[in-house]
Amino acid sequence: MATANVFPMDDNVALEREVHTIGRRLFEAFPTSAGGPLHMLDERAMELASRDLELRAALFRFVDVVPACRSLDDLAQHLVGFVGELEARPGPLEAAMRIADTRGGRAALGAAAAAGVRHMAHRFIVGSDARDAEKVLRELWERSVATSVDLLGEAAVTPTEADRYAERCHQTLEELTELYARWPARPRLEADTVGVLPRANLSVKISALTPLLRPHAPDRGRADAGERLRPLLRRARELGAHLHIDMESLDSREAVLELVLDLLGAEEFVRGPSSGLVLQAYLRDSPETLDQVLGWADEHQRDSPLTVRVVKGAYWDHEIVEARQHGWPAPVFEDKSDSDRNFEHLTARLLDARPAVRVAIASHNLRSVAHAIACDHLLGGDGSDLELQVLRGLGDDLQDALAAQGHRVRTYCPVGDLVSGMAYLVRRLLENTAKDSFLTEHSRGVPVEQLLEAP
Repeated sequence: MATANVFPMDDNVALEREVHTIGRRLFEAFPTSAGGPLHMLDERAMELASRDLELRAALFRFVDVVPACRSLDDLAQHLVGFVGELEARPGPLEAAMRIADTRGGRAALGAAAAAGVRHMAHRFIVGSDARDAEKVLRELWERSVATSVDLLGEAAVTPTEADRYAERCHQTLEELTELYARWPARPRLEADTVGVLPRANLSVKISALTPLLRPHAPDRGRADAGERLRPLLRRARELGAHLHIDMESLDSREAVLELVLDLLGAEEFVRGPSSGLVLQAYLRDSPETLDQVLGWADEHQRDSPLTVRVVKGAYWDHEIVEARQHGWPAPVFEDKSDSDRNFEHLTARLLDARPAVRVAIASHNLRSVAHAIACDHLLGGDGSDLELQVLRGLGDDLQDALAAQGHRVRTYCPVGDLVSGMAYLVRRLLENTAKDSFLTEHSRGVPVEQLLEAP
């Protein structure tokens, strides 16, 4: 097993050449009808938010309280309150503040604000449940795009909430299995060199399966979550579905990792189900976490290898704030290039570890995706044992370009109501407007060759 750079130093030139060739080819395959890659950034509000951090904070605070507002007047007053704290306001928001002086103006402003939030939410959240999302899921499947349905719901506070989330997971597994069974064959999406890849794929969060997930008492949280996760794994095995466990903030990482590896390592689950976990590349200690996962995979020969989804990470702001409040060193890379380099390092190690694990590379960064494809090729792969993943609403153009070029691509599709999805939505907006993200840099016209440079 490789623990450093997988490729000899004299192959780095070949790797970079391959990355640029693949990256340019993907870039040229982006759909043009949508206005170019990542057209969401053309929206005025997102453009302004990416430039002004105070405005960004005010807008996202507003988005966060929308579900609690009970009327259009209430919505307008909250928006005016948040924006009114800004010293400098863009012209459109200044005009909005002026019309909020009358009842009719507040009603109009509230209606516009509600419509805007719903519009943003619908870019990311594909339905209230699996059946409501059927049209989107089928359209993607027919375009040779697989999906992982993310059942929205975070941080259960009571056992009743955790039980309800588990019930929704069971129901969603049943519905997805039924839906996908009716759809046409897509051989590229249904098998790799190891074996069958389930059509139905569900992503769940451990924090929603227990109210007891606490850093100071991890054993209680693991045991309680296990009582709900174990039946889900059994049902996924019976249905031939895939169950993926998401990672959240760092304070729950070890408990979640231990729970998943302990359960999947049990004799009961040697023969399935297909399952996986997430590795967050923005964490400084993620290489050590990968050591642990690969060590486990070497010791546990399951019929369906563990799928490891590599992501940059969606809780950067939370981790930074938490560390500063306690005077701790930041557990995440604070420089984006460091995170990007680590992502590539983890990608190469995982690809080299196949077939002990299955590999899913989740990124909208053209460089990161091209690097994964290039590594696979230089390691002798033909793409059949590499899965590329994107988020609904952020990676749509990249998704279509990858599928058009014959790559196996899976889109992460959240389902749920606006209230349960609000935390998810705010994290996506933070990601979408970060000044140094690939999405923002491309929207500002940074040349593709510069975007493809090594971090």
